[in-house]
Amino acid sequence: MTFKIHCIDVKNPLQNYIWLLEHEATKDVISVDPTEAHLVEAYCQKHQLNLAQIWLTHWHKDHVGGVPELISQRNIPVYGPRDELTKIPFISHPLENGNQFEFHGLNIDILAVPGHTLGHIVYFIDAIDVLFCGDTLFAMGCGRVFEGTFQQMYSSLARLAALPAQTKVYCTHEYTLSNAKFALHAEPHNMAIQERYEHVEAQRLLGHCTLPSTIELELETNPFIRAESVEEFQRLREMKDSF
Repeated sequence: MTFKIHCIDVKNPLQNYIWLLEHEATKDVISVDPTEAHLVEAYCQKHQLNLAQIWLTHWHKDHVGGVPELISQRNIPVYGPRDELTKIPFISHPLENGNQFEFHGLNIDILAVPGHTLGHIVYFIDAIDVLFCGDTLFAMGCGRVFEGTFQQMYSSLARLAALPAQTKVYCTHEYTLSNAKFALHAEPHNMAIQERYEHVEAQRLLGHCTLPSTIELELETNPFIRAESVEEFQRLREMKDSF
């Protein structure tokens, strides 16, 4: 069984990406955090894909905005965090930490990662080394702590950092260059950060997507994952908020 991941660049001010996971034999796809319905519809039509499921990581509008329109004419299962049902009432399959489900024989594990929002979840697919992590972990960064505590976010990042090193990290925003600038500011003597910054800058000059990252790469170049205490994490996060 083979799977393929597609990227839709929303081209909005928040620099969202919509990820599609395709089961190549059937052309069934999952849309992860669909910002805008028309982009998903157009992409599926162009590539003859069948939208089979929607996966949501958290309730923010740039992650769920396209869902009502996508499900208005069809019965498409919507997976998402049980703890955010009041904010995302159209979830048909509520998920919580430790849940598992399948997509064409692929096992998907749900991890709760509170911090950015209280109910934030991520989708980990061990068999293909894939993590859809919404706004918890970014390439060289992490999400703002909006609803949770710094302790929660620090613990959530530690949980993701413990996943297999080869895990590919699919976050939902093209924030890598601005994160790289901050990472270099936070760790000016880290050569891995310096090298990655130069690589990311070159990618963005060409308009290329900088994702996915890997857990291994984040352990080397992400100051938030590298923070050795919650106090250090909080200092970095507050510094980044006004950087």
